[in-house]
Amino acid sequence: MAERTRQDDTGRRSRLGGLSLAAQVFVLQVVIVLLLIVAAVVALVLQVRHDSTQEARNRSLAVAETFANSPGIVQALASPDPTAVLQPKAEATRRAAHVDFVVVTNTDGIRYTHPKPDRIGKKFVGDIAPALAGQSVVEEVDGTIGRLVQAVVPVKGPGGRVVGLVSAGITTRHAGGTADRQMPLLLAAAATALALSTGGTALVSRRLLRQTHGLGPREMTRMYEHHDAVLHTVREGVIIVGGDGRLLLANDEAHRLLDLPDDAERRHVLDLGLDPGTADLLSSGRVATDEVHLVGDRLIAINQRPTDLAGGPPGSVATLRDSTELRALSGKADAARERLDMLYAAGVGIGTSLDVTRTAEELVELAVPRFADFATVDLFDAVLDGDEPEPGSVLRRTAVTGVREGAPLYAVGEQIRFVGTSPQARGMAQGRPVLEARLAESPGWRAQDLERTEQVVDFGIHSLIAVPVRAGSLLLGVVTFWRSERPDPFDREEVALAEELVTRAAVTIDNARRYTREHGMAVTLQRSLLPRTLPEQNALDIAYRYLPAQAGVGGDWFDVLPPAGARVAAGRGEEVSLL
Repeated sequence: MAERTRQDDTGRRSRLGGLSLAAQVFVLQVVIVLLLIVAAVVALVLQVRHDSTQEARNRSLAVAETFANSPGIVQALASPDPTAVLQPKAEATRRAAHVDFVVVTNTDGIRYTHPKPDRIGKKFVGDIAPALAGQSVVEEVDGTIGRLVQAVVPVKGPGGRVVGLVSAGITTRHAGGTADRQMPLLLAAAATALALSTGGTALVSRRLLRQTHGLGPREMTRMYEHHDAVLHTVREGVIIVGGDGRLLLANDEAHRLLDLPDDAERRHVLDLGLDPGTADLLSSGRVATDEVHLVGDRLIAINQRPTDLAGGPPGSVATLRDSTELRALSGKADAARERLDMLYAAGVGIGTSLDVTRTAEELVELAVPRFADFATVDLFDAVLDGDEPEPGSVLRRTAVTGVREGAPLYAVGEQIRFVGTSPQARGMAQGRPVLEARLAESPGWRAQDLERTEQVVDFGIHSLIAVPVRAGSLLLGVVTFWRSERPDPFDREEVALAEELVTRAAVTIDNARRYTREHGMAVTLQRSLLPRTLPEQNALDIAYRYLPAQAGVGGDWFDVLPPAGARVAAGRGEEVSLL
């Protein structure tokens, strides 16, 4: 039985849960109205019956006392036939007072009067003891004419002696008659109230049905949970402001972007400590599209639309987007694209000639001003001659360029011996780039030349990257990138770019070095094949000068030959002339 009851309850809940939220609200409101009407009817009926009973008690007592104290009642009780005298008077009083009976009895409770004559002479039904003691009493009893409310009053003769009793009463059927007569009117009023409330509930439920799209409470709960989760996890601020300018909702991202207090909801937008421009926009509700406002150190792009365009409630909803972070990301993407372009340019622009000096110049021309404000290349003298450098030898400034003239850096051609604490010396010793973000705070760099480094700092150069030039295991020199115009120092990402640039240039410098060495060997070989002196002859005085077609050495030859006779043959390349 208990299991069946639980199943029935579950079935009822299931059927109710299958209704939409609007239908459930309608059913609930109708049930509440019915309960209120039933409670009102029951309360009114009980109140009417209570009032009717109280009125019956009061009327019965008043009629009994009035009749008991009426003139001639004592004489009538003492007469030989009290019934003949009192019965007509009692019935007249009963009809006039609208009570159900007026009964006069002797002190033994024997009736002298009664609405039904056959009850005269019989014992009175009720408690007469208090009346015999001189007190009036009102009681509810089951009498000969039904359930009734009756009052028993003593009739006092001379000296206050009780000589008889008078009882007047009303049956409870007549006492409740007022409630019964009012019941149709009461039910009609209840039906009218039920109809009005049901109609109003139906209108409210219809509006709720449109707003909830027929979803049930569970679906509404799940939808709210999903919407709430999405609202507070999106990386875009959402602000809802009411028509009175008070903040109704702000998601987590909006709290973060605007730095809102924890109790921001339900407060006026103008009282949230926002900058005046942003606060005025959010409180005005006007349309805004990507309107940028400075909030603290952030640039916030605000889009705002009113909520009452399609008959919705007054107010506005705004979305907030941190354009500062977007610009930073865009800047990083631009920087990465520029670095790729620079590496591509390095691949096609460095090493266009097999000349060490020209390759160094191409490197600094590429780096300035795209990457650095100044750039210098220092190579060992042996590299410039095409030989392999010896560790510990001095370097020579091979190339230098910058965005301004007059920089107090070593000039081209100067020999440099870097001290061990300098970034250049440390980079060559460690075989990896060295970053000095703030030259003014670098005692190791300043130890190179206190006077010159002071001039460099005063000139505005504040940061450098020193990158060793390595070709395999061979150290060729060092490249230094300097920054002065841009206030930010070099960072780790720029160190990686500098190393990539120098690595690509190192290959071409080493190739140029090898070419210089091989070219020198070829020139030496070819010059060794040229004649040291010309043969002696008497026909002409010969003088010569060797001018190759290209720099260094060409593929030509020259000679003077003495044929037979007084002739002379002069030859150059493939041409031979007889003079």
